[in-house]
Amino acid sequence: MSNPAPETPRRFRVHHLRRAKERGEPLTMLTAYDAVTARVFDEAGVDLLLVGDSVGDNMLAHDSTIPVTVDEMVVATRAVARVTRRAMVVADLPFGSYEASPAQCHATAVRLVKEAGAHAVKFEGGTHLAGHVELLTRSGIPVVGHLGFTPQSENILGGKRVQGRGEEAADRLVADALALADAGAVAVVLEMVPAPVADRVTEVLPVPTIGIGAGNGCDGQVLVWTDMAGMGSWSPRFARRYAELGAALGAATRQYVQDVRARAFPGPEHTYDS
Repeated sequence: MSNPAPETPRRFRVHHLRRAKERGEPLTMLTAYDAVTARVFDEAGVDLLLVGDSVGDNMLAHDSTIPVTVDEMVVATRAVARVTRRAMVVADLPFGSYEASPAQCHATAVRLVKEAGAHAVKFEGGTHLAGHVELLTRSGIPVVGHLGFTPQSENILGGKRVQGRGEEAADRLVADALALADAGAVAVVLEMVPAPVADRVTEVLPVPTIGIGAGNGCDGQVLVWTDMAGMGSWSPRFARRYAELGAALGAATRQYVQDVRARAFPGPEHTYDS
């Protein structure tokens, strides 16, 4: 008798976000930009996969996220969504594709959900974008907010700087987070925010906070996967390198080059007989 086929893992959905916060169960999130890594992360049990506009400076050789286009986000999101069985796929709205109006935001979000298969979208900004969140929520598109250091606003923020320092800035961050949640956001990413401020936001917010450089008190954590896996020679202070895949890949490639040049590869075991 043959063994039954394994069951498809249950999809992680919006109500699981709130349930995790209520139960104090930390949420896990990683970026993914292609099918190869998305499948690995999904099978490893990551709750949310973020197809971030960080594809720009991590995969497309841009200096920042700003040049990324909607078409590029559609391609990356589609690849991730096609192989993901459990994780919630969240896609970023890139710079210039949502800020002008709720209608513009809605049109971009629809593309990422309808054409690319995203389960939710994420965009940067606070209270002034509450109307955008409300429209998407009414349309059936879950929204994840993003506060603190917002990479698309790097030019006006003066670079990659910690946000929310000082009482006034902290109060403004709390107000922005509450406005997003009141408008329907299902979670809020807090990036490069002092831990006490992130803790305060997490305490008052009815939906989960997901931190990146915001301390251990958030309801979940997210990292850019190339930072997590050690794919470069540098990673930000808030990232922990769980492996050194870049060094391992380099070593494997050098060995391959050496073997080919020495005619040690392919060997008999890699060759077809006539």
